[in-house]
Amino acid sequence: MAPSNAPLHTDVLVIGAGIIGAACAHRLAQDGLTVRVVDGRLGGATQSGMGHLVAMDSSPAELALSAASLDTWRHWGARMNDADPACAYTGCGTMWLAANDRDMAEAERKQARLRDHGIDATLLGAQQLANAEPALRTGLAGALHVPGDGLVYAPSAARWLLAHAPPGLSFEAAEVCNIDTQGAVLADGTRRDAGAIVLAAGWAATRLCDDLPLQPKKGHLAITDRYPTGMRHQLVELGYMASTQQRQGAAVAFNVQPRPTGQLLIGSSRQSGQSTSAVDPMVLSRMLKRAMEFLPGLSGMNILRTWTGIRAATPDGLPLIGRHPTRPTLWLAVGHEGLGVTTAPATATLLAALIQGTAPPLAAAPFAPSRSFNKVAP
Repeated sequence: MAPSNAPLHTDVLVIGAGIIGAACAHRLAQDGLTVRVVDGRLGGATQSGMGHLVAMDSSPAELALSAASLDTWRHWGARMNDADPACAYTGCGTMWLAANDRDMAEAERKQARLRDHGIDATLLGAQQLANAEPALRTGLAGALHVPGDGLVYAPSAARWLLAHAPPGLSFEAAEVCNIDTQGAVLADGTRRDAGAIVLAAGWAATRLCDDLPLQPKKGHLAITDRYPTGMRHQLVELGYMASTQQRQGAAVAFNVQPRPTGQLLIGSSRQSGQSTSAVDPMVLSRMLKRAMEFLPGLSGMNILRTWTGIRAATPDGLPLIGRHPTRPTLWLAVGHEGLGVTTAPATATLLAALIQGTAPPLAAAPFAPSRSFNKVAP
């Protein structure tokens, strides 16, 4: 990565150095463009999220974006860990847990959707699940095992993407105050200009572009001390899918990850319309209680830290990837909600193709910022 004294006019200016901005900058530099990344280091969803890499299938477009991204993550993973073990990439896979027969029926439907897209997924009965993850409570109906999913520590992964790009990429730690047709104005009054501006700043993007169809969704997380739990997979209840689509109030769902440190990372919650960082004790309590319903052993573990993060969500649950509808030099890569880490690679590939006018690797229309939002994605 070039030093911050690189030329002030580049082919592309990327605003935001989280996982989405870093992936976009990395790809554009790979394509031979000069790229400058500007970020105020104020924190964002990349710093506070779970870092799951999971094939999500709430809609065909979401599945296409996540599946294409997972292929790239598997290619990146070993290289990341070799260069920086803090990236903590692991192909642990996901167990989608079925509490009852109704959930098992949904697991079968999910398996069919994934397999139709070429993604391996295996149904497990109650005893097979108990053998695979004995820390889970008894009485679960079974699970859907998706072995190709994984985990990564997203802040380190974003840094790796910036550090291991071609020489045409530079980074500057600075806050952007305004964007216009030529580029951006920084907090110190100086300019950084480019032929194309990519806005990839998550929820903070609404401060720079006030017509984005985004709303905040606050989430809580907790992490335990180190314990010999023996957990090998990311564990998620099948009801998680419904919780991601709730548009009002607070929703919680069971999602626990075994971290390479021996700790357990506990999620998840969503509070629509909430953009404050304060921990909500009632929501946190509900989330932890839900987790203990699936993992009773959590009740005897120490929680070392709790925190929140803000996801930027669109009305239909799909991100905005492409040219701004009325600002021809402004390109958007925002609104990924809780799936930004997973979908960063394919977001970057799609956006790079659109900027350069080449054939996109997947259908771009479902993510177009100019699309109608009359319907919520199924």
